[in-house]
Amino acid sequence: MKSIALIAHDGKKAELLDWVATHAGFFQNKTLYATGTTGRLISNKLQLPVHCFASGPLGGDQQIGALIAEQKIDWLVFFWDPLSSQPHDPDVKALIRLAVVWNIPVACNQATADFIVHSSLFQTDYQRAVPDFTGHQRRFDPR
Repeated sequence: MKSIALIAHDGKKAELLDWVATHAGFFQNKTLYATGTTGRLISNKLQLPVHCFASGPLGGDQQIGALIAEQKIDWLVFFWDPLSSQPHDPDVKALIRLAVVWNIPVACNQATADFIVHSSLFQTDYQRAVPDFTGHQRRFDPR
């Protein structure tokens, strides 16, 4: 079972909805998470359950980031709008940063998402390398 977080800025919601509809079969056996409006739209489009968090600007990006840090998300699909200013831009950057820190695949556009969906690695029981941050966590330990 793979856990996928799906997020889209307002200017990219239609594109993400079209993309998930095109790959509806792929999502049948996945656990889906999303920010507020995006999650409701995807759930209606796919007729699948989606764990919906708050809207991105109201903390939803941070909620999904927490799941990434807890290693509960396997893939982040975030169709962000590079041509629109976002009031929660620091949250967006923090979310993508956490995905990189915890070594999960990130698709920020349809082309990358297509490559991941069709990857033989994603179709198997691929186990990503989880970074070991023990040294960082103990950097001030006097022992």
